[in-house]
Order: sequence, then C-alpha cells, then structure tokens
Amino acid sequence: MNSLAAPVPLGGEIPARGRTGGPLTICFPFAGDELGGSHVSARGLMEGLDPARYRLLVVPEVPDGTIAEFFGAFTRTPDPAAPRRSFVPGARFGPGKVLRALAGVPRRARFLREHGIDVVHSNDGRSHASWALAARLAGARLVWHHRGDPDARGLRFVAPLLASRIFTVSRFSLPQGSSEAARAAQVVYSPFDTSVSADWAAMRARIVEELGCPPDALLCGWFGNFVKRKRPLEFVEAVERLGAMLDRPVVGLMFGDPRNTEVGDALPERIARVSGNARVHMMGYRSPGHEWLAGCDLLLVPAAREPLGRTLVEAMLVGTLVVATDSGGNPEALEGGCGVLCPLDDPAAMARAAADLLADPERIDAIRRHARLEAMRRFSKENHVRQVSAVYEELARG
Repeated sequence: MNSLAAPVPLGGEIPARGRTGGPLTICFPFAGDELGGSHVSARGLMEGLDPARYRLLVVPEVPDGTIAEFFGAFTRTPDPAAPRRSFVPGARFGPGKVLRALAGVPRRARFLREHGIDVVHSNDGRSHASWALAARLAGARLVWHHRGDPDARGLRFVAPLLASRIFTVSRFSLPQGSSEAARAAQVVYSPFDTSVSADWAAMRARIVEELGCPPDALLCGWFGNFVKRKRPLEFVEAVERLGAMLDRPVVGLMFGDPRNTEVGDALPERIARVSGNARVHMMGYRSPGHEWLAGCDLLLVPAAREPLGRTLVEAMLVGTLVVATDSGGNPEALEGGCGVLCPLDDPAAMARAAADLLADPERIDAIRRHARLEAMRRFSKENHVRQVSAVYEELARG
C-alpha cells in the first residue's frame, strides 16, 4: 500500500490513495445468483461512497445474472474462477467444498493483483470461502462482512487468520470471548435510506385487488429467502392461528425468491392445507421491497438466530407493525419498544401477540412513531458509509 502521509489539503482530509496513487480500489465479489439482504446493503454502501476517493469493482459469479443486473450502475467484471455450480447458501462447508474453493484461489489472486485491488470486501459465507485466501496472497486487505451466526466456523477459525477487519451486522453476531476474531470485529449496522416513504393505502389497495381478497383482510407479510432459519412453515401456521382468533380474514403474503429454498415442497404443501379464516400466497421477489412492506398491516418474523433482518428496520421506517421472535438480532432491532417480541418456535404465541397488539390502537400509534425515529437514528446510510470508509482508509495506511 502507498503511504497516505501526503500534506492535508486546505480545508479537507487526506485523500484516500490506492496502489496506483489514485483512489482506493475496492473489490466486491458475489457468489451465486440469488438476491438477498446482503446485496441490498452492499449496494447501499456503494452508492454512498465518494467516487473521487474510491474506485469500485463488482465481481459477480454469474456475469449476466440477477446480481450482475442489480449492480448494473457499477463497473463489473466476471469472476475469473467461477465454479461450474454455485455453493448452496447457508449449507455447511465440508472438505470437498473447501477443496473446490481453493481450486480458484491462484486465478483470483492473480486477478486482484492485475486490477490493483486495495481492499476485498466480502459479504457472505460463500464469498469469504472463495476470496479470503486469494486476497491475502495478492497482498490486498480483506474486510470480512459477517451477516450470520456468531458460532460460524469461518468467523471463528478462518477470519482471524485472513481478515484485516471483521464487520458484524449486530451485537448478536459478534464473535464471542477474547479470541483474535473478537478483537478484530466491530458492529456496523446495515445501511438504510431513512428518508423512504410509501403510500401505504395505495399499496394495500394494490395487493387487495391483485389477490381478490376482502378489503378488510388483515395482510401479514413475510420477506426473505425460504431457509429453515427464517422458519417459513412457522409463519404459515402463525397466519392460520391468527385467522382463528380474529373475526376478519387473515392473508399471509410471502415475498421472496422461490429458487432460494431449503424446505422444498414442504412449504407449498403446508400452504395448501391452510384452512378456516386464513389464506397464504406466494408473491415472488418484488422491488422496491419497502413499498410492498408498507402495504402489509403486520410483519411477522418467526426467524431463529437471525443476525439482524433488514425487513424489521424497513418496517419501522414505513410504519408497518412488527411481531418477531425473541431470538438473534430481533430484540436488538426492536429495542426500546419498536415492536413486539414473542417466544421462538411458538406460532400460537406469535398469533396471540399480534391479536393483542391489534386490539390496542393507542399502543399501535405509539410504536409507529417511536419506531421510525429510532430507525432514522440508528440505521442511516450516512452512519454506515462513514464507519466503513474510515476502516478502508485505516487499512490503506497499513
């Protein structure tokens, strides 16, 4: 890395300089081709970084896929060692997968050197596995952005050896104890556009018209990938139980990419069995997510050990009430009375918590006002960009 010991320009800070003496070059590699919250957060960061100080390079594993299109406003180049088949998100890494990841390391290290990459910023487990060692061999700094469980083996055993800095999305996700990982880690909340607003009445009417459900139906939202940790089957049961408690129709809306599933046919089969006063619909992936979220009356989050779900914060910003499990980063997102917590793996308790909240209009109004103010204070894009860019420049100084 070049030294940043140049004179400070009058009225400004030391400009960030990379290997070539110009802006720092930051590489964002992405594995697979299923969009998720990590991609939304990464794009939020990239949009906020000063182009005079940072040159950004996106490296999608699938050069003409969904992720490449999502980052279409930025310079992109294909992964030089793209695998014939992508790793499954969230799946455990065994020896065979480790060997597959290591096979691409020499080509990726050469790629990083040729492009003069100063910092590799990896955003999920698959990208850590594929790019961490390559970054080390190429002499680039590695920011390991951990969005998962604090007990993850990569975080505990690999990140301390290869990462220059570890970001976690919540206090829950911080590595525990006095390990090297704990000393190198810091909490950086994901970035949100806290100025967002949505016409909730128009979006609600749009959903009601599309589905043909009664205008007085209670719309309960689910947003995310259909992985076991997020408990999609428990969401369906909570909707069904809530329908049995209320004297109005209850409709569950499951927004997400159906390709990214760990539950297979169990989810559509369970949806088909929903009875009584409730219905559940698969809505697919839709954007912008906060507008569809605003059309929901409730966001139900039955997830287990979720690091910090983006949809909780987005719901706080657009005025959608949140009922979530007391697990993972959910209490952290909703701390201070920004939503309602209920026990994990208890759909009946989630339904009761939702019914109790709906019966208290004064509490609803208080939660909505407080939640938006708290989300604006804690989760702004400006705070995120300021924290991350400070680390980039610290790493550039060596």
